[in-house]
This record gives sequence, structure tokens and C-alpha cells, in this order.
Amino acid sequence: MGSNPEAPAPEPAPTHASASAAAPAPSETPSELPTPTTAPGREALAAILARPDRAVIALDFDGTLADIVPDPEQARAHPGAVEALVALAPKVASIAVITGRPAGVAVRHGGFAGVAGLDHLVVLGHYGAERWDAVSGTVHAPAPHPGIASVRAELPGVLDRSGSWHGTWVEEKGRAIAVHTRRAADPQAAFEALGGPLGDLAARHGLIVEPGRLVLELRPPGMDKGVALAQYVRETDAESVLYAGDDLGDLAAYAAVEKLRTDGADGIPGLLVCSGSAEVPELAERADLLLAGPGDVVAFLAALARQI
Repeated sequence: MGSNPEAPAPEPAPTHASASAAAPAPSETPSELPTPTTAPGREALAAILARPDRAVIALDFDGTLADIVPDPEQARAHPGAVEALVALAPKVASIAVITGRPAGVAVRHGGFAGVAGLDHLVVLGHYGAERWDAVSGTVHAPAPHPGIASVRAELPGVLDRSGSWHGTWVEEKGRAIAVHTRRAADPQAAFEALGGPLGDLAARHGLIVEPGRLVLELRPPGMDKGVALAQYVRETDAESVLYAGDDLGDLAAYAAVEKLRTDGADGIPGLLVCSGSAEVPELAERADLLLAGPGDVVAFLAALARQI
């Protein structure tokens, strides 16, 4: 067959890389990772990408992997969260979900149980007092603090006397009790009014009050997300760490990462991610990377898995 001199020359066949870039799967999110705004954050992200098998990815649950909802029992992992974790987990040393919820509740609401590919996932519940791992599928936990039963019995009277019973919602967490004010007529006023009475109640029974986003949690002392994260990083002998959170309870984990950065001769690079910042500016001010909420956190984890 003769050639047509006016016909354009055929374009060279694309390489595998250019073909995948030109025609991504319809559901695929952009592969570019957002750049941390701080030098320590950029160093940590580079370390995670360079040696992912020595990196721990630690995440809060509510507000980070799951959207905040009026009824905590209705909270579920954001769509795509499990898929992103399955893509990332085999490539890193471990993924740890660190939450104030009971470990079993976080596993159930997250949909983590029995998922192929999540062998490197652990859930540290009740701020690290409980532990569930995907390999065994079991929760390991100490006996409950005796003060919890006493607080449970006295709490209705405290709420009634404070005039804050209407609109508050009590969440039973097994090893802790949380009082939510998000449903009150004036959520912030109710939150502030309850701080003193609940603090006194907790102190009488050897507990502490952990404030959060319109929630006051009465729980045992001695364990927080910072302690849990630092212990887990040491246990895994990690060379880098990422922590993502959204609430006041995550400040302890932020402090732990900041300390890990400066410990020893070199320290451990750490990336601090804030999921949303409207309600907890204290977290946003210390973060290396701001993401709008759980949807963006999930997209970031998926992009990180692809970059690795």
C-alpha cells in the first residue's frame, strides 16, 4: 500500500508510565501529594517515602477517618478509608488507629475486621489501654478502673444539679464515660458549664476529664494518645512517623511526635497532619499539613500509597 505524504506521522506508542498517567482509572484520586508547610514536615514525608517499610502511620478515628456526627454510635469510616488503608498497609511498617473509643467499637465502626491486606493494622483503643490487631482479631485489655462504676452512678445527679441534663448525651465507653453537648440548645455554653462539676466528679474517683470537640470524657489517668504513640513507635523500631488527628485529645500525640523529632542525636522524622481546623485551632497551629477533613485524609492516604 502506498503512503499518503499529507497524512500525519503516527505518534509513538506510549510507555507504560505515560499511558497510566494519561488514562487513570475513573475512581482514582490525583497522585500528587500535598506539600507540608514546614521544614520538619517535608523532611518527615521524604523519610516516609524513602523507607516506607520503617514508617508508622498513626491516625485518630473520629474526625480523621470518620466524619463527626451528632450521635457517635452512627459514626462510620469515611467511604474509601478501608480501601486506602488496604493499599497502604502492606507498604509500611504499621498503621495504628489511636482512639479514645473502645478498640472493638473502632474496629466495628471502621469496618476493619476480616479485611484482606490489613495485616499491618492495629487499633489502640481507650487511648492505648486496649489493643486489637488484625492478625489475631482479638482485643487485649486490663481490668476497668473502679472509679468508672462510681461515676456512672453519680453522673445523672451531677447533670441534673448543674441544669445541663437537657440536650446532653451520655456515651458509655466501658472504660470511660463521655458527656456530649453537641445536641444542647447552646452547645458551647453547656460544654463550659459542665467543666467544673465533671472535673470535681472525676477527681473524687481517681479519674481525669479529657475535653474534646463539645465532649467531656471521664477516664482513668496515666494513658493518653501521646504515651500510646511513643510506646508503639519504640515497639516497632520505626524510623519515621506520621500522626493525623483533629481534636484536643490529639495534642498529646502531637507533643510525642515533636519530642521524637528531637530525641537522641538524630531524632525520628515526624509529620503532623490536622484533619480540619475550624473547631480546634490549637491543632492547626502546630500541624505541618492541613487537610479539610476525613475525605481529604483518605485521599492523602491513597495518594501516599500510590507514591510509595
